[in-house]
Amino acid sequence: MTDPSGIETVRPVAAAGASAPASATSDLSGIATTRSVAAPAVVGSAVEARPIGGATTSRAGTLAEAALSPLASAATALKVAARAPQTAPLGAASTTRGIGIAPGLQSTGIPHSLGLPNFTTTSPGSEAASVLGRPALIAVAHGSRDPRSAATMSAVVAELAAARPGFDVRLAFLDLNAPSVEQVVDAVAAEGHTHAVVTPLLLGSAFHARVDLPGLLAASHARHPQLQLTQARVLGPDARLIAALRDRVTEASNSVTLGARSNRRSGIAVAAVGSSSSAANARTAEVARRLAALTGHLTEICFATTEPTLPQAISRLRTRGAEDILVAPWFLAPGLLTDRLVAAAPDVLHANVIGPHAALSDIVWDRYDAAIATTLTMSA
Repeated sequence: MTDPSGIETVRPVAAAGASAPASATSDLSGIATTRSVAAPAVVGSAVEARPIGGATTSRAGTLAEAALSPLASAATALKVAARAPQTAPLGAASTTRGIGIAPGLQSTGIPHSLGLPNFTTTSPGSEAASVLGRPALIAVAHGSRDPRSAATMSAVVAELAAARPGFDVRLAFLDLNAPSVEQVVDAVAAEGHTHAVVTPLLLGSAFHARVDLPGLLAASHARHPQLQLTQARVLGPDARLIAALRDRVTEASNSVTLGARSNRRSGIAVAAVGSSSSAANARTAEVARRLAALTGHLTEICFATTEPTLPQAISRLRTRGAEDILVAPWFLAPGLLTDRLVAAAPDVLHANVIGPHAALSDIVWDRYDAAIATTLTMSA
């Protein structure tokens, strides 16, 4: 059936829609998200929280102890790496040729095809009941053949868990990496959870957020009808995330004298994945405009998979008077596409990807809280 916005929906997906908790910042779309409708809704570029299955939220689960992961030591390494200080700013001459592991993350040597552990920070026993009494958070990343991507997203999720001890936080991938969404949902159900919030670690609400992930969750709910699954909103062009991008620009520019002389102007090429949808690309272009407001530099948008390309953006910046150029990747993790961007413009400065960042953790937990608030409102 089709919801009021004209988006085709797949059942069983129950209605949902609630405003996120009050915050000093807001998504760039500027569209209010408070709704109460009888069908899944898409507001602006963000998919609203949607519970799958009609069971009310359980506040006390059955006591169960999660099996110890054979990768527990790897989880510890990832947590430590996620909080480690950055050893060197990206953007120095030796690093402009490629984008490595995200800021503060050292390579763990974990193969990208290897299943990754959960990041619950409690011990078995009485605390397990507390964990099961709270909805689990399943953070869903895109996935990549590049092992740096999985390692970076693991560090992101480790920081999520560190931000709220006592919550069951899991990482899943839509494609190319393990564990899959289905595997993580199966594990959460087997361990006694009755509710999980699935938060997409996605920058836009394209096919994966609107069709792929809801379909996976509907199939998972059919296997586990006792488990309520609520899909939270995507990250989107949240103002806090653009501020994190500014931080990466600052880190890179501090390694050189970018625009230091008063007679030189600096330009930033904001590089995103790109979409076949011109409307989606137009929304992404707003990131470049907002970054210009934060930094005072000239900015242009470009894409790794469509036009305008990075060389085209650099040409436009130079036409506008920029002499010093920096590329700011609108990516959460490094991978094949970020390498393609470096290869397309090897002689300019490249900032790091966003990677683990306090702002990213705050946004994900805000999406989680908003999804739960929606579910509780619907259950009342």
